[in-house]
Amino acid sequence: MGWFSFDRGRRTTKIKTFKMQKRLFGLVGRNISYSFSRKYFNEKFHKEHISDAQYVNFDIQTIAELPQKLAENPNIKGLNVTIPYKKEIISLLTKLDETAEAIGAVNTIKFTDSDIIGYNTDYVGFMESIHPLLKEHHQKALILGTGGASSAIAHAFKMLGISFKFVSRNPKMGQYTYADLGADILSEYKIIVNCTPLGTFPNVNDSPPIPYHFITSEHLLYDLIYNPSKTAFLQEGENKNATIINGLRMLELQAEKAWEIWNK
Repeated sequence: MGWFSFDRGRRTTKIKTFKMQKRLFGLVGRNISYSFSRKYFNEKFHKEHISDAQYVNFDIQTIAELPQKLAENPNIKGLNVTIPYKKEIISLLTKLDETAEAIGAVNTIKFTDSDIIGYNTDYVGFMESIHPLLKEHHQKALILGTGGASSAIAHAFKMLGISFKFVSRNPKMGQYTYADLGADILSEYKIIVNCTPLGTFPNVNDSPPIPYHFITSEHLLYDLIYNPSKTAFLQEGENKNATIINGLRMLELQAEKAWEIWNK
């Protein structure tokens, strides 16, 4: 808020001016200075001449910090959610979209006058990005990891008609451990999706402990990580002539879906 003045004859008149408060959007996560979302949306706002919006990071160490952040920023209209809060954040919402409820994880939040509504756009981004790469022999998938992102990947596979198994260090009933994976399983499951943080910058030499020597040219390796663009996991796949893809296109697609939700 400020003032400007102008002369009208001998009298100076002051008029109070109000600076328009921008719509605020942001990303909730932990240690997210590297994040794609802030750069993507602020570049989008610039390119599309969207002058009434701003995108920031809410980097919090626990989900308990979020209510205070919301209270301090009443102009928040939408949030994205990333690791490790995609499941924890559900307890703070007043409504849950049907698909997000089925997945059990939220990566997009819309604020209305009366509600805080949770959605999941991860599955849309994943499904639309992997679909062009699928071939007839891609009938079964291994999902590495069991966090919030993996739940969205599982939902996408259900919609695509692809059967899947989770792989975990601490498996539940019906899931594989990494030690279970051998030639027989990898010959059956030709899609492998990394939903773990292994390989994320700066720990670029890390990779999920799978037997890469059983990977073939018929495999499709998908890493949700996008920094670096070619993780050790994907490099191993490329060395075996497998089809590889990182998570960048998925992020772009889910971000656009989130923008659509915030503005509808």
